[in-house]
Amino acid sequence: MKRFFTTLILTMFAFTYLNAQNVLNNAADNIVGTYSGVQDGEKFKVKIVKLKDGTYRGQIVWMENDKDANGNKRLDTKNPDKSLRNTPCDQIVIFSGLKYDNDDKEWNGTKIYDPQRGLRAKLTIRFEKDGRLRVRGSLLGIGETVYWTKIEG
Repeated sequence: MKRFFTTLILTMFAFTYLNAQNVLNNAADNIVGTYSGVQDGEKFKVKIVKLKDGTYRGQIVWMENDKDANGNKRLDTKNPDKSLRNTPCDQIVIFSGLKYDNDDKEWNGTKIYDPQRGLRAKLTIRFEKDGRLRVRGSLLGIGETVYWTKIEG
């Protein structure tokens, strides 16, 4: 009988732990989807996906102004990594390795790439009360905040 109660108690603790983990993962996964945004007059869409390691990646999937003056697809010409300068503007990965911080209710732990400036900055993301995603990049104490609206996902 003792063995039955011990097993029952251990099962209850395991279920509670797994349920708490599931709730945490669901909160973190709320970021997954496609968002529209505007920065410095440039309209774009970003798709955020969850990677196998549990982190998140954001990639530009559409830009309103995706052609250069000659009608060719704009490329990531300002990227400090020369091997990525031929990446089309609507395929640029702007962050990877993003993690959810349950205590602060935000995502952080990586940098965001700004293809307009060719810079990487410390990234923090959180949902506002109105449902928009607040995306903040900061570098050497100087920061910029933009807001993205979820359109899919």
